[in-house]
Amino acid sequence: MSFPSYAKYKDSGVEWLAEVPEHWDVVALKRIASLRSGDSITGDSIEETGDYPVLGGNGLRGYTSAYTHDGHYVVIGRQGALCGNINYATGKFWASEHAVVASPLKQVETTWLGEMLRAMNLNQHSVSAAQPGLSMEFVGNLRTALPPIADQSAIAEFLDRETAKIDALVGEQRRLIELLKEKRQAVISHAVTKGLNPHAPMKPSCIEWLGDVPGHWSVGQSRRLFRVRNEPAHASDKQLTASQKYGVVFQTDFVQIEGRRVVETLKGTDTLRHVEPNDFIISLRSFQGGIEWSRLRGSATFHYVVLVPVKHVHPPFFAYLFKSISYIHALRATTDLIRDGQDLRYSHFVQVDLPQIPLDEQAAIAEFLDCETAKLDTLTAEAERAIDLLQERRTALISAAVTGKIDVRGLAESEAA
Repeated sequence: MSFPSYAKYKDSGVEWLAEVPEHWDVVALKRIASLRSGDSITGDSIEETGDYPVLGGNGLRGYTSAYTHDGHYVVIGRQGALCGNINYATGKFWASEHAVVASPLKQVETTWLGEMLRAMNLNQHSVSAAQPGLSMEFVGNLRTALPPIADQSAIAEFLDRETAKIDALVGEQRRLIELLKEKRQAVISHAVTKGLNPHAPMKPSCIEWLGDVPGHWSVGQSRRLFRVRNEPAHASDKQLTASQKYGVVFQTDFVQIEGRRVVETLKGTDTLRHVEPNDFIISLRSFQGGIEWSRLRGSATFHYVVLVPVKHVHPPFFAYLFKSISYIHALRATTDLIRDGQDLRYSHFVQVDLPQIPLDEQAAIAEFLDCETAKLDTLTAEAERAIDLLQERRTALISAAVTGKIDVRGLAESEAA
């Protein structure tokens, strides 16, 4: 949908604003809002009782004693990770030292002001990339457009209406993603426990997590299919990281992907164990499904348990089986999980019996799941792209409205008509 422009524009003199409607003013933020840093709170304004939200520029941050505000406020994050974040607050709250509370003055609509500040992308003005921060003086001197109050109200109403539509579409896409994830898990769980032939005679497995299985399958102890590899790391081994997000990857690649450092164990020590392609690595805190199939040769630290297939194992099949929700639930049942951060050990792994299936059937199931999950993953990726586009549209629409690039006055009446 296209929107009209204002009839006449003028140069704002502010680079990020460019041109603004001719009848709009351009003023410093301190002209339109009273600004107060959280670290300037006096003892007189603090209440000894009552728990209220702590605002640091990123919404609720906990609870503490607070001082009272009446009305609606815009909270600007000005330090650290919250630098440049914009949020709204009403009633009683406590502003941390990382926040600036902007109290709109007369003839200023709160929603318009907050969305204008978001459009300014304040984090780009941080005085330091290592420790982002905005000074109070800088925030107060920020130049911003100031429409007449009637225009501000029209903008706020327009954004409430249009962003609600976009948010509803985003919500639909997110629900679709959840359904696709559920479908993916259901397809995997059914295939690895029931096979591909819907007409195959079934029999009880006598194993709760498997239920009935095809009559020609058998069930055996997992220790007969996998053993622990305790081979010391080779001198040429590169260190591996096992993650549920990326699978088994070289640690250097993991650091590059994540953009953060991890602790690297010195090579050549007794704490490193060799890993071969087609081994499985138990990521110790993996009761959520963290038994990862390795396609790489390298080494892993003692924090991981390395499993070596012994017999009757087609690795791609077991890669799916170990991620199935029914198997994960079976693993969880081997521990009470009372201790926070309890690790998954080999002793837990061997408590869960596994199906023994002809290798050619394992390969067929893995091939089928490769195809089916690829279809579902494609649909999920399309939904995620749709969300990205909708969010980009939302941001662009807000920016265009609050900076006067589109004229939203009277649009509500036009739509109603």
